[in-house]
Amino acid sequence: MTPENKLRDEIAVLGKSLFDRGMTYASSGNISVRTEDGGWVVTPSGSCLGRLDPEKMSKLDKDGNRLSGDKPTIETFLHMAVYEERPTAQAIVHLHSTHSVAVSCLKEIDPKNVLPPITAYYVMKVGILPLIPFFPPGSLDLAAAVREAASKHHAVLLANHGPVVAGKTLADAVYATEELEETSKLYLMLRGEETNFLSPEQVAELRKRFPH
Repeated sequence: MTPENKLRDEIAVLGKSLFDRGMTYASSGNISVRTEDGGWVVTPSGSCLGRLDPEKMSKLDKDGNRLSGDKPTIETFLHMAVYEERPTAQAIVHLHSTHSVAVSCLKEIDPKNVLPPITAYYVMKVGILPLIPFFPPGSLDLAAAVREAASKHHAVLLANHGPVVAGKTLADAVYATEELEETSKLYLMLRGEETNFLSPEQVAELRKRFPH
């Protein structure tokens, strides 16, 4: 099995895991992974992450041109923007996960850093999470806004849309996305309650020990 085929299989396995656990639904969400030849593989337009066919995944060159497979997701420009700004990123996960989307709709959140430091693992895996203003899915304006934030952050939250998370491996990107969703759930559960968040000193120490 070639390295690229292994990546395709990993996308299918992790995509199904996300779907089966309710992290994504219907044909929402998309996943991409860089390949050794400088291009990347991405889930096709209208595909369900729970039923991905590795052979039908879209293969793109470094400039986003389709080389083989089905038509790529309409969010191709979004993925490309992140890859171009983050040379170390090897994979990107974009979901419409329920709790993260719910948080993205709240008026109370800080657009510079959406979620407070509730847990150590959120700080370690996600860190600072900026909110990207709403743009229609697949639009170049959305890609441009994500590009601007991606130069400093490996994870962003799209307003009324969902998270976009890059990682050094596909597993890293998936785990960080899961941590973001669970922290969003915790945030919604704790609203209105007196809560002890991590202190600035604790956050600084975690960021020093676990840089993104």
